[in-house]
Amino acid sequence: MRKGHGIFLGLLFLVPLLSFSCNKKQVAPQPQFTVSSAQVVFESEGSSSNVSITSNGNWTATSNSSTIWFTISQASGGSGNVTLKLTASANNTGAGREAIVTIKASNGDATQIEVSQPDNQNLLAKFAMVSPKLFTNNGNPLLDFMFTADPTAIEYNGRVYVYTTNDQQQYDTVGPGGKNNYGYIRTLVMMSSADMVNWTYHGVINTAKLAPYTYASWAPSIESRMETDGKTHFYMYYSNSGTATAMLTSTSPVGPWKDPLGKNIVDTKTPGVDVDNPFDPGVLIDGQGTGWLVFGAGAEKTPYLPDNARIFKLGPDMISLAGSISKIPAPYFNEASDLNFINGTWVYSYCTNWDARNVWPYSNIAKPSAACISYMTSKAPLDSNSWQYGDNYFRNPGENVGDNVGPLTNNHSHLFTFQGKWYFAYHAMYLQNYFNTTGGFRNVGIEEASVNTANGVNIPMINATFKGPSQTQLLNPFVLQQAETTAGTSGHVKFDTAGIVGNMVAKGQIDKQVLMVRGADFSKQIPSKFEARVKGTGQIDVYVNSLAGPALVSLKCDVKNWTTLSQQITQKIPNGAGNIYFVFYGDGFLFDDWQFE
Repeated sequence: MRKGHGIFLGLLFLVPLLSFSCNKKQVAPQPQFTVSSAQVVFESEGSSSNVSITSNGNWTATSNSSTIWFTISQASGGSGNVTLKLTASANNTGAGREAIVTIKASNGDATQIEVSQPDNQNLLAKFAMVSPKLFTNNGNPLLDFMFTADPTAIEYNGRVYVYTTNDQQQYDTVGPGGKNNYGYIRTLVMMSSADMVNWTYHGVINTAKLAPYTYASWAPSIESRMETDGKTHFYMYYSNSGTATAMLTSTSPVGPWKDPLGKNIVDTKTPGVDVDNPFDPGVLIDGQGTGWLVFGAGAEKTPYLPDNARIFKLGPDMISLAGSISKIPAPYFNEASDLNFINGTWVYSYCTNWDARNVWPYSNIAKPSAACISYMTSKAPLDSNSWQYGDNYFRNPGENVGDNVGPLTNNHSHLFTFQGKWYFAYHAMYLQNYFNTTGGFRNVGIEEASVNTANGVNIPMINATFKGPSQTQLLNPFVLQQAETTAGTSGHVKFDTAGIVGNMVAKGQIDKQVLMVRGADFSKQIPSKFEARVKGTGQIDVYVNSLAGPALVSLKCDVKNWTTLSQQITQKIPNGAGNIYFVFYGDGFLFDDWQFE
């Protein structure tokens, strides 16, 4: 090849290379990708915010929110200028919400947008119709977050302990549209109070586990006695459905409980029972330390004298019969036996039947109304002829002779003393409207009562109310208090066991819940700090006297193990007695106890 020709060919190859290099610089400018906002705040539900995206390539928009609480008008796009609209959905909880939106370009560049909505909930409006107790001074029903019935009570170490049938277990099984036929109830509820308005929920007694022969557990009755081992023993008798009476024992009012017999103490095979339904027991230890048990129900011999009420003396061990079973000739008897010993007199209370009062031999005593509570008295309870009819002293709550606390229902009661004063426990359908049900689910209430002993034993009429008893002493907020102690709640609050018998913890939810205690005493000390034992991810906002205005304390939690968190108080609160509201939320968040310092 000639030299000149080689140079010519080299130039031919070089020119295209130079041309390609020049063209590349002209058609490949730096990529453009911008997002107009780094933060979006929704002030209210339904509000929107625009975000501009400029890109000369493809892009995508994604959110890290596990729940869809806002929408993005467009999830992807190409080159050009695009305006995205972000819109907040309805906020049923009113709690603050946060998320991250990531805008990512096809070349790998990405921009994040912080999306949030502040807590802007009107708590007074949210909780306005959740309970008959939360924003009132009402004491009834005792627990407003679950259904309870058939109460019994006992005083111990400055507290009154109340035990009930667990109607909530039936409600949870059949739902608000179902009926309360009591068939799914196999637990008993425990609660206690030191002041008659703030009630500590101690959980349930699992009769199905403790006594597997228990078909259903209703209507407990309890007594206690100091025994030779130096311990107070608690003896609880309960209905094993309608077929028998079973019993449990414990050396603590909240358990653990045990079954000492492994069988019913009374059933239809027990000699002398002679009733179809030996259930609804009422236990008593009299002034001499002797135990007694009353029970009964079933087919009537006659409407006036059904001949179904029974009584017997318990053995010294409280788990055996000490003699034969005797009859109590209770007029228009139906069920719900209860027994007291007052100034040397045995006082037997019961629920009357629904029959017409066509027979009535007493001219000086009014006929008892249907399904009311009547009483009889005796000085020799095993002598059937010794029993004298007293009167009826509590009409069916559905008659609305006091407050309108619900429709007609069966009637079950217990007369007891606490701190030297008489009280009367019963049930009514207080909460059905709040739980959106008409299935017959009941709740326990308490009224102050009078028992006159000047001339025998006389019990004046008692009426059902929402108000209930007065607070006997103020609550001390400067000592450790349990989260499961409440005078009112947002209704559907949940509690869980805490690994200690009788201790429960409040469970957070996505939706806000509230617990309230009444009559906290701030007259002697103004708090400077609040602390609570908590676990999980959530928040507690503390208010005194009102849910309006800023919280006294906002305690935020994000820990895996039980931890006591605290926060200084900068606001001033009124000197005196007040109600404390704990607004808490967080799915999986647990709240055990609290106190001020």
